[in-house]
Amino acid sequence: MLDKLNAVEAKYSQIEARLGASETYNDPELVARLNKEQAELQPLVDAFREYRRTLDAKAQAEEMMSDPELKELAQEEYQAALEALPRLEKELQILLLPRDPNDGKNVIVEIRAGVGGEEAALFAHSLFRMYSMYAESKRWHIEVDSASETELGGIKEIVFTVEGDGAWSRFKFESGVHRVQRVPETESGGRVHTSTVTVAVLPEMETADVQINPADIEMQVFRSSGAGGQHVNKTSSAVRLIHRPTGTVVECQQERSQFQNRDKAMRLLASRLYEAEQEKISSEYTEKRRSQVGSGMRNERIRTYNFPQGRVTDHRIGLTLYKIDQVMDGALDEIIDALAADHQADLLKEQN
Repeated sequence: MLDKLNAVEAKYSQIEARLGASETYNDPELVARLNKEQAELQPLVDAFREYRRTLDAKAQAEEMMSDPELKELAQEEYQAALEALPRLEKELQILLLPRDPNDGKNVIVEIRAGVGGEEAALFAHSLFRMYSMYAESKRWHIEVDSASETELGGIKEIVFTVEGDGAWSRFKFESGVHRVQRVPETESGGRVHTSTVTVAVLPEMETADVQINPADIEMQVFRSSGAGGQHVNKTSSAVRLIHRPTGTVVECQQERSQFQNRDKAMRLLASRLYEAEQEKISSEYTEKRRSQVGSGMRNERIRTYNFPQGRVTDHRIGLTLYKIDQVMDGALDEIIDALAADHQADLLKEQN
């Protein structure tokens, strides 16, 4: 591990030197690339330097213990370093884990109402609000690509893009069936209903990242529509793309121009095709799509939102929080941090 860490620190120092060189200032693209590389390496380098300082402190404290006057102080410093080293070693092991190449990408999120009729559609709207508030707390930007609403303000289906550094690293844990247990506003008897909503999360891919033959794409244009099918645009600016070889269909209708909608639809198509290719070449992704969204049945859930009890339970890690109001207002970090830590623990087990 030390050889790898020394190599990383050496690379970091080289980047620092290049950023300080006068000739680098004349190349904005190079500066941006070096800054990005430096930012990616910095957490590991900082942790390694703290680890070395702690090792040095431990060694110095051992030497000082031979001096009767300094022995008591030295023992305290020695014990503090001894307790800190295992934590720092574990932190370094985690930081050395293979990085998900998509972690820095934007994400495309698809929310669809599952079992439960109008109540499922209303909860789909609640989840969209939750994710929007979470993205806002991270200073990320959300753009709706397509949406199908109900007359009562619910959402049958919505596709949106979250733009921001590290969006995939956080949102990737949200894929799956989300179950809600609550008394619907339309329920006069006060009975608790159970409904489901499916969420799928894809890394946003640029069209350059995926090979797409233009001849394989059929483009259809239509008018954007709102709730109940009422047209909100008089021109046919909405775009639907059909990838003939795979049968993949995507559409975008939120932008004002046909060109903007086509550009967004192409990125969504690239993301869908990328996911499909990953499923083919890696056993890890073989059942990814199905494991993400399942069929929407009530027993295929990753998380339950129980409003009468005020709790949110993530079934993958057995975490229950009695703060449903905060969660629905976008306070997702506690859940996502726990899921990320569990994922890291699994990776460490695989390496060992």
